[in-house]
Amino acid sequence: MNIYVGNLSLEVTEEELRREFTPFGSVTSVVIMNDRYIGSGQTRGYGFVEMASKSDGEVAINILKGKKIKDQEIDVIGALPLSDKGDIESLHGRLNHQFNHKVRQRRY
Repeated sequence: MNIYVGNLSLEVTEEELRREFTPFGSVTSVVIMNDRYIGSGQTRGYGFVEMASKSDGEVAINILKGKKIKDQEIDVIGALPLSDKGDIESLHGRLNHQFNHKVRQRRY
């Protein structure tokens, strides 16, 4: 289960976030988003925790919602599963089919 964790203090590390979720079950991955692509490397104040079990993730969400970590009350909600580009493209195709949108092509 993928979990969004928002309103993180800029000082929180991935290891600290992992320690918060580990008591509830197996943590597959932890990623705190940052601005490394624009050069600063500054964290963005949110991240994602992937847990092996959906039931463990739901328990963690319910218990950790509103908990203070480094003097900041965090937001914790379920997120869409992490996926590769192929899954995103197939989702986009399903949505277009569902809403019967036609893709317009530009003529040159």
